[in-house]
Parts: sequence; structure tokens; C-alpha cells
Amino acid sequence: MGYLWLKQATERPESLGSYKKRDGVVQTNAKIVIAPDKFKESLTATQAAEAIQRGVLRAKPDAQCVLCPMADGGEGTVDVFLERGAQRKVARVHGPLGAPVDAAYARIGDTAILEMSSASGLELLEPSEYDPLAADTFGTGELIRAALDDGVRHIIIGLGGSATNDAGAGMLRALGVRFLDRAGREIAHGVLSYEHLASIDLRALDGRLAATRIEAAVDVDNPLCGPDGAAHAFAAQKGATQTQIEQLDLVLEHVADVAEHTLHRDYRNTPGAGAAGGLGFALVAFLGAALEPGVPLIARECGLDRLLAGAALCLTGEGKIDLQTLHGKTVDGVAKIAKKRGVPVVAFGGLVEEEAAQKLRQLGVEVVPIAPAATPRAESMRSAAHFLEAAAREISARLLAAP
Repeated sequence: MGYLWLKQATERPESLGSYKKRDGVVQTNAKIVIAPDKFKESLTATQAAEAIQRGVLRAKPDAQCVLCPMADGGEGTVDVFLERGAQRKVARVHGPLGAPVDAAYARIGDTAILEMSSASGLELLEPSEYDPLAADTFGTGELIRAALDDGVRHIIIGLGGSATNDAGAGMLRALGVRFLDRAGREIAHGVLSYEHLASIDLRALDGRLAATRIEAAVDVDNPLCGPDGAAHAFAAQKGATQTQIEQLDLVLEHVADVAEHTLHRDYRNTPGAGAAGGLGFALVAFLGAALEPGVPLIARECGLDRLLAGAALCLTGEGKIDLQTLHGKTVDGVAKIAKKRGVPVVAFGGLVEEEAAQKLRQLGVEVVPIAPAATPRAESMRSAAHFLEAAAREISARLLAAP
């Protein structure tokens, strides 16, 4: 799809990227690609990109800015595409605990961009409601079905922010799969009830899926079960106790055993199978989805690599830069793409952990905390646009030479 570039980018010729370097400083008539993620609870990716652009232009009014708001496949991914002009679609689905919710997705041509979190995410619950034993992904399956009803033939689904740990069984039920116990009774509710799973009936699986290309954006490579699996790695943050984590892991292992018997292939150790409480497993095993790192996938759809051709500088950022940033988050992913193009990178962070900053600097990324030292967290978030614009202005004044 890769044609989702902002109008201002496509209207300028590739020769815009021609520039001169002088003592490591670039001329201001160079192309500057601005590709941040959202600053969570403060700015959308587009708002962050616009704040950076304002800072750049305040320092150097003749700088040529190309905006490419980014995401890693988690929350905010759909917004990135909607803000680029994609059609907004809404489906009424069941939330993680069964209450109805309106889940939005983006459509461009025959492609739909979904977030599982909009149907089955922690963001839909109060902390007191977190319960991975009760939560399921049924609403995510309904969201996929709504996209199929809409006529799409390509689905991109982000797997971040889940409230669930059901191995994607809820999603599969919504798409026609039946999970049966030894007496042939259907298992429908409660993750732990799948310990009684004896067979999986695929005869009513939605036939349209066979003609639909599905790509899942993941930012983890965990297997479905075991010490590094979905339950042990992620269930605690969804409200599980240690005892419940052990129970959940045993259930996931049993589901994987029955799935292997059904499909004649074992998918439990597929990298990313443990994403979103095992939703990655269900997508790859039963729907033939490709599990891909989120940032490269979203970057491909946004045309980031092409936009970086001939660029003099890339400005990125996200709300928090920590060690997790180096494992598939936007700043790291954008920096790797820019590095292949030989484009220097500056990363802005609302909160910056020094160890992560040092590691990024070793990779050639300049890391800039946007808030003054000792700024209270609430003030940093409330004034994120102001701080980001100011930081971009300062860095631009330093790095962009007068013509």
C-alpha cells in the first residue's frame, strides 16, 4: 500500500533532498523528515510531528519539512492512518468483559487497519476491572468480521495493549470456530474452562478469511507458553496473581496441544505467538497471518523509507524513551530505517532514561529530553507540545546552518 504520504511530501520532487554539509551541519534548504510516535496521554503522533515542525521552522523558516507520523502497531496506530486521510469506520463489538464498545478502524482501498486494543484492550477497563481469567478477544473477532463485511481483502492488526490471555480463542469463536469438550459441548466463556478442551471444529470458520491477507504488527517475540510465554511475561500487568499465571500457562499449553492435533503443525513457539495474550498464536495458526515487527510494517505502509531518500535529518520521538525503546518501539525502528539511508537521527523524549539514551547514542542517535530538569510529570504532560516545539527549535538552530 505504501502510498499513504502526506500531500506536502508528494508534491515536492525527490531533488528536494539535495543539500550541502559544512562541518557536520546541514544547510536549511535540506529535506527534514519528522517521524515521531504519539506522546502518550499528551499528543497524538500527528500533533507531535506538527509541534516539531513548528520548532524547526521557528529556527529556520526555509527548512523543508516532511511529516510522517508513526506508530509501532499498538494504541494510536489507527489514528495515524485516520489523520492521513483514511476513512474512519466504526463497529459495535463486545469489549474484553462483554460490555458493548464502539471500535474504530481505518480503511484505505481494500485495506483495513485495526487495533485489537480498541475491542479487547486494557484501555477499555478500569484497573479494578482487570481480570485475564474473564477477559477474552471475542470483540477482536467481531472487529475482523466487520472489516470482512466491509469488503476488505487486506487486514493489518496491531496487537499491543491487550487485556486478555485467551490464546485468541475468543477471536476465533467470533469467526465461526467451535471449541468442544469431550462430551461435544461448546466451551464459550472463561479462559480456564479451556482446560477441558478436547477438539477444535473449524468447519464454520468464515470462508472469506482464505482470500484475505492478514498482517499482525507485534513488538514482542515471546512464544505462546512456557517461562517466556504470554502468561509469565505479561499476565501480571493485566491483573493476574502468580497462581493465576501458572494456571493460565497450563491452559495455553493445552490449547496449543489440541491445536497441534487439529492442524498437524505446532505453532506455539512461533516468535510473537505470545503477543496480546496469545492472540498472535491464533492469528498465525488458524488465520495464516504474518507476524511482523510493528514499526517496519507501519513504516512500509507510510512510505517512510522513500520519504527519507535524500533527507538531511530525521527527527523522531515518543513520550518515554527507556530500555524497552530499543526492543521494537518507534524511535528505535525509525532510527534503523534512517541509518540504512545514511540519515542522522535526533530523538525527542518526554521522559528519558539515561541508560537507554546512552545505548541510542552508541547507535548514532542524538537523544533530547524535551522538558527542563525537575519538571513535574503532570506539567511535562500538560505542556508537551510547548516543550517539544522548544526542543525542536533549539536542536534545529544548532544543527541547521544558515545557507
